Amino acid sequence: MVIKIGEHYYNIIANYRDAFDAEQFERRYSEVLDKYPVIVGDIGFEQLRLKGFYEDRNKKADISKRFSSIQDYLMEYCNFGCPYFVLKRLPAAERLNEETPVEEHIADERVEIIAEQTDELYNNKTLKQFLK
Repeated sequence: MVIKIGEHYYNIIANYRDAFDAEQFERRYSEVLDKYPVIVGDIGFEQLRLKGFYEDRNKKADISKRFSSIQDYLMEYCNFGCPYFVLKRLPAAERLNEETPVEEHIADERVEIIAEQTDELYNNKTLKQFLK
C-alpha cells in the first residue's frame, strides 16, 4: 500500500497484525517525522506511538536510529507481540503517477492512501524478512 503524507510518499513494508489505521496515523503524525525516510508505528495500551529511523547508509545517524535497528527497537521498547507497521519513503523516481485513484481520503487531506498492493510480500511477511 502506498500512502501520501504531505509531500512525501510512503510504502507500507510491514503491517504486523493489521496495525496501520489511516485515521489513527493522521491524528498522531507530526511534521517532525518528515526528516525520517522510515517511520515505525507500534500500538500499546490502545495508543499509537510513532518513531522515525534513517537509512543504513546515513553514517551520521546514531546506530540506534538506523533502519537495521528497527527489530531491536521493537524487541526492547515495544510490548511483546504488539501490532506494528513500518513505512518507507519512496524516492521521487518510484512515486506513483498523481492520477492514480485514491482509495481512502482522510478529512484534512494530509494522509491519503494512494494505491493498494496485492502482492503477498506486503500481506504475509514480517519485518525480519525485510531486514535481510
